Amino acid sequence: MNFELGPVESWLHAELGRSARFLILVDPDRVDRRGAAELAAAAGEAGADGFLAGTSLMLGNQLGGLVETLRETSGLPVILFPGDAGQLVPQADAVLFISLISGRNPQYLIGEHVRAAPQLAANHTECLPTGYLLVESGVSTSAQFMSGSQPLPRNKPDIAVAHALAARALGLRQLYLEAGSGAVRPVPAEMIGAVKRVYPQPLIVGGGIRDADQARRAVRAGADVVVVGSALEPGPAEERSLRGRIEEFVRAVRKAGDQ
Repeated sequence: MNFELGPVESWLHAELGRSARFLILVDPDRVDRRGAAELAAAAGEAGADGFLAGTSLMLGNQLGGLVETLRETSGLPVILFPGDAGQLVPQADAVLFISLISGRNPQYLIGEHVRAAPQLAANHTECLPTGYLLVESGVSTSAQFMSGSQPLPRNKPDIAVAHALAARALGLRQLYLEAGSGAVRPVPAEMIGAVKRVYPQPLIVGGGIRDADQARRAVRAGADVVVVGSALEPGPAEERSLRGRIEEFVRAVRKAGDQ
């Protein structure tokens, strides 16, 4: 268990302020190993930066195999994004050690962390201390329901700023602004910008980002890392290939500051 900046966290911080990163969120209950292999191959070819793996409520037991498939096929880092201490597997490169500071449920402020820490230490897993802010998105998301947390009002960026300042004071080295899986609306650009002005370390933004324009707006507002999940999950056949869809997101994120 690494308490200092390890290789994955150093990589995440390396391009801060110069180029945003694009991560793909993979839900182990919605993507099987064959789908993971296809996604990983496309992501590696399209220039994605890495993967997050996890879910609010995990029903199956294929997380370890899925993480292994993503890593071996793509050659990209895979970071766990666990909903609880039961979603920890040694195959991952690192884990977002998340404190849900927008909520007031002690289970997700410290309880799950105490359960997880001995296993992470035994596995020598790199931990990325991360403040997690759940933002109102127009629908009750799985993250909101499972954590028993009231999301931050999307029209109150000052409340998000206060939480970001608290995260910084607590020494949390990443901050995740999350609208939630299946969100109707992504995190507002005004909130992203307000938070970034007071939080100089990596700002991760995800949830409800369905197309390249939304990803581009998030980066222009201040996001250092954009996360997309549902928009890249298996579904009805589209005119664009999976690789093509990922390339659109990658271009939007990397070139957002150039336009």
